[in-house]
Formats: sequence, C-alpha cells, structure tokens
Amino acid sequence: MTDDTARPEPEALLTEVRKENRGRLKIFLGAAPGVGKTYAMLQAAHERRKEGTDVLAAVVETHGRQETEALLRGLVILPRKRIGYRGRVFTEMDLDALLQRRPTLALVDELAHTNVQGSRHIKRWQDVEEILDAGIDVYTTLNIQHLESLNDIVERIAKVRVRETLPDKVLEMADEIELVDLPPDALIQRLSEGKVYVPEQARRAVHHFFSRGNLTALRELAMRTAAERVDTEMLAYMRAHAVPGPWPTRDRLMVCLDDGAGGPALVRTARRMAERARIPWIAVHVETQADDRLDEDARTRLDDTLRLAQRLGAEVVTLQGGPLVARDLIAYARSRNVTRILVGRERRAAWQRWFVRSVPHGLLRLGRDFEVTVVGTDAKAAPVRALRTQEESDRRRTLRGFAWATAAVAVAGGVARLVELVLPLPNLSLVFLTAVLLMAVRFGLWPALYAVGLSLAVYNYFFTAPYLTFSVYHQADILTLLFFVLVAVITGNLAGRVRAQLDSIRQTARRNANLYEFSRKVAAAAGLDDVLWAAVHHVSSTLTARSLVLMPREPKHPDLAIAAGYPPEDRMSDTDWAAAEWAWKNERPAGWGTDTLPAAGYLFMPLRTGRGVIGLLGVAFDKPGKALSPEQQRLLGAVADQSAVAIERAQLAADIEDARLLSETETLRSALLSSISHDLRTPLVSIIGSATTLSEVGDLVSPADRKDLVGTVLEEANRLNRFVQNLLDMTRLGYGAMQPRRDWTDLHDVVGRAVQRLRDVLEPFRVTVDVAAETPLLWVDPVLIEQVLVNVLDNAAKYSPANGLIVVEAAPRDGVLELRVEDDGPGIPPDERDLVFDMFYRVKARDSRTAGTGLGLSICRGLIEAHGGTITAEEGRGQRGAAIVLRLPLGAPPVLDASDGEPEAVAAQDPGESGR
Repeated sequence: MTDDTARPEPEALLTEVRKENRGRLKIFLGAAPGVGKTYAMLQAAHERRKEGTDVLAAVVETHGRQETEALLRGLVILPRKRIGYRGRVFTEMDLDALLQRRPTLALVDELAHTNVQGSRHIKRWQDVEEILDAGIDVYTTLNIQHLESLNDIVERIAKVRVRETLPDKVLEMADEIELVDLPPDALIQRLSEGKVYVPEQARRAVHHFFSRGNLTALRELAMRTAAERVDTEMLAYMRAHAVPGPWPTRDRLMVCLDDGAGGPALVRTARRMAERARIPWIAVHVETQADDRLDEDARTRLDDTLRLAQRLGAEVVTLQGGPLVARDLIAYARSRNVTRILVGRERRAAWQRWFVRSVPHGLLRLGRDFEVTVVGTDAKAAPVRALRTQEESDRRRTLRGFAWATAAVAVAGGVARLVELVLPLPNLSLVFLTAVLLMAVRFGLWPALYAVGLSLAVYNYFFTAPYLTFSVYHQADILTLLFFVLVAVITGNLAGRVRAQLDSIRQTARRNANLYEFSRKVAAAAGLDDVLWAAVHHVSSTLTARSLVLMPREPKHPDLAIAAGYPPEDRMSDTDWAAAEWAWKNERPAGWGTDTLPAAGYLFMPLRTGRGVIGLLGVAFDKPGKALSPEQQRLLGAVADQSAVAIERAQLAADIEDARLLSETETLRSALLSSISHDLRTPLVSIIGSATTLSEVGDLVSPADRKDLVGTVLEEANRLNRFVQNLLDMTRLGYGAMQPRRDWTDLHDVVGRAVQRLRDVLEPFRVTVDVAAETPLLWVDPVLIEQVLVNVLDNAAKYSPANGLIVVEAAPRDGVLELRVEDDGPGIPPDERDLVFDMFYRVKARDSRTAGTGLGLSICRGLIEAHGGTITAEEGRGQRGAAIVLRLPLGAPPVLDASDGEPEAVAAQDPGESGR
C-alpha cells in the first residue's frame, strides 16, 4: 500500500509549472528608506551583467546619492516616458518600450510607487506583473511599511499613515527576497550626513519617523516578514517534492478540536503555549460522517470553540476526513510542517477503552516524529467518534438499523433453510454474510456487528448439530463458526467504512455541484442585476434562508442600500442596519452568529476583492437558534468570494462600457465642433464681408457689383440655413421624431422640384435627368424624398469638376425603384463606400480640403430607411466618378384615390451641407 502523504501535491506542482513560464521576481526588502536597497539591487545587477545577462535599468531612483549614481554607470538605462498632468510634466517608466526591447533582467525601483494618471496601470507593481508575464526577470525594492497587512501596525508604531501600499500577494509571488538590513544607529548617522534626505528634511525625519524606537520596530517587522517568507518557501518545496516532514526549522503548534465541552479550555491552553514559545498555531477540526448527526447543542459548542480559536489568533482549518481521524490529523500536520500537536484527553468508560481506540492514542502511535501533548480538561469530553451513534439524536436511526438487521438475518435464515439441501454447510454462511454486508452498507458498522452476532446464533442454533441447541458437536463446525465471525466482522467493518467514505464523497460532490451551478449562473449573467439575483437566489435555495446583497448607492457615497434580495426585501430592522454598517466600515463579519451585534437577524459577510470590499452578503434563517455547520460556513464563504468576483467583473464591464461611450461622445463632439467651426465661419465671413462693403462704400459701387454682393449674401445665407436645417434633421432622426407622411407621388415631379431648388448650385454643371416612362407612383413622403435628392445632388456638385456631367436616372427593377445619381468626381475608395453614410464622415477633396460637414448622406440614409429602402455608394459608369443608388419598394398604385388623405403641408427643406 502506498502512502498518500509521500506524493507531491498537485497544486504545488502546478505552481512550479506556472513559475517556469513567467519571469522571476526578486525583492530587496528593507525596514526603512536609506538602508541601501537600491544600492544592493544595483550591485546584484552588475554581478548578473558580468555573467553575460542583458540587464536594463527600467527605472532607478538615486535621490541624488553619488554612490548610487556611480553604480548606474555601465548599465543600459531605459529613457523614461513623459506624461502631462494638470499642467505639469512627469516622467514614468516606459512599459511599452521595455516590453519591446525584452531584456533578460529589468531593474524596477520602488515597487509601491503610484503612477501618474494617464499611465497604463495605477500602481507600479501592476507594471511589474505585466513584465513578469512577458517572461522578463525583475529586480525591485520595497520598504516594509508599504505592505497592506502591516499598514495599521506601522501607523501605530510611527504615528504616520503610509498612503502608498501594495497587497501582500505581490510579496507572495516573489521568487526570492533579500533582506537589506542596517542597524538603527547607522541609519540615523546616514540621515545626519545627508545621505538619505537633505539636511532640513533629515532633521524632521529623525524627530518623527526615523527615531531609534521606530526603526527598531520596523526592523523587527522586516526580519519577521522575511523569516515567514523563507518558511513559506520551505513548505512549498516540501509539498512539491513530497518531503514527509516535519522539518523542525521552526516550531508550529496544532491543536485538535471536536465538539467536546472541554474545547474552549483546550484552545486557551494552545494559545498560552503558542504565546510563550512565540510560534504560529493552527486549530484543526476533522469533519466526518458523524458531524452530520450532531445535535444542536454539540453543533453550537463546536462552532463556539472554532470561533474562540479564531479570535485568539489561530488559523482555523476544517478537514474532510474518514473514520481514522488520527491518520488524517497526522497527514495534515506533515503537510504544514507542524512540530507540536496538542490534543485533549478523552474521558471514557472502561469498556470503551477495550473496544475503541481513541484519537489521542492514535496520535501517540502514529506521530512519533512529533511532540504530542495530551492534556486533561475540567469538562467531560464528548464520546469518542466511533461511539457517537449512541447519542440521543441518533438513537432512532440506530434502532431502525438494528430492526432491519434482525429482519435481514431472519430472511437469510429462511433462504438458508431452502437451499441447505443443495449447498454444503460451510457455504450456507455466505447467505448470512450477505445480510451482514447489506446492513453495513445501508446502516453502518454497529448494525452490521449486531447482524454478525445474530447470524452466528441463528447459524449455530438451526444449522449445526446438535440442532436447536447452541452446542457444537463437530470440530469442523467450530472452525466454520470462527471463520464466519472473523470474515463477517472484517467485511462488515470494511463495508461500513466504504459507506462513510461514500457519504463524504457525496457531500463533497454536492457542494462542488452547487458551486459549479452558481459559477455557471454568474458567468452567464449579462449585467450587475443578473449577477446579484443569481447570488441571492443561490444562497437562499442552498441554505434555505433569506438572503440579500447590500451595496453603496453610488461609488463615491458610502451609504448602503439593498441591491438585491430573495425573497424580495426592501427593508431591515435598525439592528440589522447597525450590523451591516459595522461590517462595512470594519470589513469583518457582523450580526447573527458573530460576537458583534449578535441580536441582528442577518449575518453580514463582506464581499471582498482585490480593490477592497464592494458590498455585503446578508443571510437570515427562519430559525434564529440554528448554527451554521462547517459545511455551510465553507459554502457561504465560497459563494461570497465568487459573488464578489462576479460583481467586480460586472462593475468593470459597466466601467468599460461607460468609458467607450465617453470616448465615442468625445469623438463625436470633436467632429461636430470641427465641422461647425468651418461651416459656420465660411458663410458668415462672406456675409459679413459683403454687408460691410455695402454699408461702407455702397454709394460708390456700381449697380451690377451691388447686385453681386447682395446675391453673395443671399447665397451664403441659404447655405447657412441648409447647414442648420441638416443639424435639425439629424436631431429629429436621432430621436425618432421624423415620421414619413406618405402619399402616392409622381417621381418626375419630385426630381424636377429638387433640380429646380439647386439651379444655382448646378448651374456650372451639365445635368441630365432620365426617369423611365413606366415608373409607377411611389407610396412615399414627397417632401422627404425631395430632400434626399437635394442632398445627393448637392453632394455630387461638391465633388464634380467644372462643366462636369451629373446624371439622374430612375427605373423600376425587380419590385423596387432604383434611382441613381452619378458624377464625374474623383470617386469613392472601395473601403470607404460604407463609411460615407456615417455621421461626420468626410472624404478629402482633391485640394486636400475636407468638404462639408458629413451630415448630408447620413440624413439621406435615415430618410430612405424610414421608407423601408436602402442607399449605397458605387463606382460610376466607365470607372469614373461615384454613383449614389437609392432603392425604394414599389406598391400597386390605387385605381381610385385611396390615399389616406391630403398630407399636411410640410415646409420644403433646402439641401444641407453634405459630404463624403
């Protein structure tokens, strides 16, 4: 049989594989500024450069120190990126240039630095993550006060709130940490010499942050953090290489807990031992099938014991185990490199000691590599796990198992009586053995053992000579009975264990299925509301409880509001609100089942992500006295974590969409301002110039010139009016306010009116109109279709050369009317023919000037689509110019006047400034 503890852990192996594909991160950790982190990093970089490594100084802050600047000589320095912000220019690391150059090793100083707004990432450590993902090694520096988990401790020590922090996961992902240490007196001497700050800043720093006491405390924090990191690396190595352990490099205490009444005393003893030895400690509870049958008092007692251990500073762990609890505890202790094990003595009756081996006894037998301490408690311990089926809460199930065992043995006796004529006596025991196996699988060990004893009695009484007595005549029958008992006990025990393991597997599979179902729901959720609904519905259905999610009303306003609830909930009691606000401000669970405002009806758990707490998950049971089982606690924690990630994902998606809309709005605004500034200024300049001439020297101007000036004013005023009308039409189309007023219309009249309206614009060109005689009446709005033709003709005139040919053709084809307007202009590139109908899109004119606002054809598309037609841009005949093709659906004209009535009069619209 192989030892499971001797196998490498899969998760540890996967971690090693992931590291092979990323760059390696080395952090030079110091207690305070000035201890020499950057200096040590540059020295290490020079050593790597001598080995032939391609080293790039991406960003190194020398702070004017000459010895640090001297070490930069000989290294390739990456030019910094200049970023403007609030009227000033700042320099930051050029991440894109670094990734493009791809050195083997990059030097990135000050890992906790916050980048200037406008950079790709908010924090420099995020830049480092991207560099590592690209397979580039990184050397970086970090002061201990910048760790997020130590922020409050540093504030208490130094009376200074450090603003720039980074999450502890950054330190955890480092492949190597080098502690750069300097005694406090030496650092203060460097300060006084001006090697850390300028003299005036140095004097203030010594009196505030850099006092001897503060530096000593920070130095201890740095050393302890480095030691913990080394211990973590050792544990990872042991797991990845299947080292059984323990390696007594550092003591670690594990206390074993169950639902016994002496649990709190055992936890306090473990706390005192760990405090005296200044070592970490773990509180472990092994959850087996028997935990599902605990009564309310035992369940509450166990939960209170685990919460007490957590309050006193222990790492609380609940394991899924089998019937051999001691073996599970020893395996876990080896995986965590535990050196000391603390367990409470079990007070049991004398007969229990003979038949059932206790957990302390198993630990003493299996844990020869550990220091196992067994302590007594004042309270009477709970019964041993193997006998917990005798508890009051489980008696009915046990009695039912005994009753079924009696019936099964009776049936087995009847079957044996029927087949005894064809089977020899020893084989009849297999019939009773079948009954024993069935009882073990169905009801567990104790009903199976009862079935063994009862089967032995029936087998001896009815089937061995002398019959109907419990005496045994033949020696062979005695051996048969003995072997029957032995085999029955062994198989019954094994079958009972299989039953327990099967129940544990089913429970685990049920939990995993619940989590998978929830993850599938939140992954398919389209928005934040769908994610919230999936979360509260899943929690409510899984735990048979009421659930809700609280979130801030607005990102910048911390007032909480009910974002979702199941069943739907829109109010809570004052006590519930107080618990929710406390949990939100302190980022810790509060309410029912906790030590903070336990009178509340809801248990509130923070929804935590990498950006902090984004909301609260509240759970309330209909039976307030019910305690959450460890299984429910794990499930609730997992759902809370998944909900937090899903909510953050939905919020990020909404932020991205808002940013996209903002970018499009900004682009549209810029295009509109650019167009308006040109197309308003040009006609206004002409109008003002002509009017000024008439006003100042009107008497000296000849009548012909005066007429030309007045004509210029009118022409430019009409041009300005067309531009304004186009803007109004575009606005009406955008809001859906422009609806066609259809009537049966003759296309000849529409084309004629459009050409007549543009007679001055079309005068320099040769215009031909060819409308097929068989063209039927159109069911359209004549005013809107006339406006479309005006815009298309104006667009053709704008791009055609002087004396160019503009052709208007119309004919019915395949159930639609096809109307073509061709010109002799430069044409439209194939890749832009679909774009010319977009708002503000313009094709450059031949003189490189942009003509028009880009609204005319966009309006045409809106009007044509409102009639159910299409408009496209094509190449002109003979591969010259451009053709705008309009296609409108044809209907059967009425024989009589079947129109809906005379359409309301609509003012004729002048052609607008159109463009490609």
